[in-house]
Amino acid sequence: MSLQFVAQSTSGNCIMSFKNKVVIVTGASAGIGAATAVLFSKEGANVVIVGRNEARLKNVASQCAAVGSEPLLVKADVANDEDARRIINDTIQKFGKLDVLVNNAGVLESGTILDGTILESFDKTIGINLRAPVHTTMLATPHLVKTKGNIVNVSSVLGQLHVTPLANAYSTSKAGLDHFTRGCAKELASSGVRVNAVNPGPVETNMLESFGESTGIHDVKTALGRVSQPEEMADLILYVASEKAKGITGSVFVADNGIRLA
Repeated sequence: MSLQFVAQSTSGNCIMSFKNKVVIVTGASAGIGAATAVLFSKEGANVVIVGRNEARLKNVASQCAAVGSEPLLVKADVANDEDARRIINDTIQKFGKLDVLVNNAGVLESGTILDGTILESFDKTIGINLRAPVHTTMLATPHLVKTKGNIVNVSSVLGQLHVTPLANAYSTSKAGLDHFTRGCAKELASSGVRVNAVNPGPVETNMLESFGESTGIHDVKTALGRVSQPEEMADLILYVASEKAKGITGSVFVADNGIRLA
């Protein structure tokens, strides 16, 4: 019996293909979001790319079309409640369903208690990095329940450690996103919806560059002596969203090149 089960489970039931699946990727104009949108397109998905920079979104859209179908481009600010509703409504109007939500949009605002900038950085960071994913998740959930879909939240290893007081708001927002992921997974499990998070370490993106500029930390030390490329995170996100991970929910996947060990 067990041998027969193994044979069946490796014969093609667990595949990475997202053919005819509908996937929303927020923060898709650059970095991890852009790489993720392109990879989902390559795997056959109908992708909805969301971002504030229309020119960059159009560039990503052309990359998606080159390897798959033309994505739906939604210029929107995820922290704006009307925009958040429009993201979901436009997706359902265009494709009639939703299978995967990737909450990737994020911002890093520096600020500290002693210099009096902490509240300003918290208000903007929490609004985009934590409140927006909560809101988008709430709006998307009825549609994900219908398809037995799943959610992938793009968090950060900085939700598990502090490297500088300047990133206090960012680290707090990502720790909150990880915990929301677990709570959301527990609530939605009975509805057949999986919810997981990925925790990238340093990734070669504009955000990493801005982090160095705002904090003065330009040399990031990792145990492996490297930083990741956005495509590596896209690979992980696709795995977590795929049927290969159908038994995984409420988990946080760390891909940090061993920065916690360095």
